[in-house]
Amino acid sequence: MTPDTVVAIIRQALEVAMLAAGPMLLASLLTGLLISVFQAATQINEMTLSFIPKILVMFIVLVVTGPWALQLLVDYIKRLIGSIPTLIG
Repeated sequence: MTPDTVVAIIRQALEVAMLAAGPMLLASLLTGLLISVFQAATQINEMTLSFIPKILVMFIVLVVTGPWALQLLVDYIKRLIGSIPTLIG
């Protein structure tokens, strides 16, 4: 196993992790931005006002994109486990 192989495996793992987590992080970011604008416009400074909608939006995004993200992770793990003989030998 060469250092280039290790770097390639780590790079692929990071790409898969970013793809799997990206939709939830993006949804949370956009929700937080919208709520911050609403709070600035109305001068309401309530912590739960930003926390609860983020949780709800992230749950909805997880339900919608969860099967895709899970399939992405399973495919990566299958490829990684399938390549073990070539990595060792």
